[in-house]
Amino acid sequence: MSTKTFLPSEASLEPKWYVIDAADQRLGRLACEVARIIRGKNKPIYTPHIDTGDFVIIVNAEKIQVTGKKRTQKLYRRHSGRPGGMKIETFDKLQARVPERIIEQAVKGMLPKNALGRNLFTKLKVYTGPDHPHQAQKPETLTINTIPTGGN
Repeated sequence: MSTKTFLPSEASLEPKWYVIDAADQRLGRLACEVARIIRGKNKPIYTPHIDTGDFVIIVNAEKIQVTGKKRTQKLYRRHSGRPGGMKIETFDKLQARVPERIIEQAVKGMLPKNALGRNLFTKLKVYTGPDHPHQAQKPETLTINTIPTGGN
């Protein structure tokens, strides 16, 4: 007698939409939880090679927090592809210019580096301010506590 491994079909997958408020949250801890939801690891039907995850909308991206000296020392690099085309920015400067990119890059680094990961990344929507254009999807509000209390 052989038992077959359960594989969820595309028809049975009904992705949910979640809204997360990034105001005063820690960047890394928030990104970790968001990556888990996008990947679908919080569900019992999780399958590594299938997109079983949900959509995540992050609002108030400009109010994300980091600890220590990361505001001045954390660097973001991008390259134009031309010789000498490396541009380097600190966390503070990038947050003033395009705050969405900070959260996008943090989550992208926690997703698989393959075709599935690139597809999963499209499920992340990041916005500055408290408004987003996805009201029609009826997103649920999700509260993630990223601030450690220090108690045992």
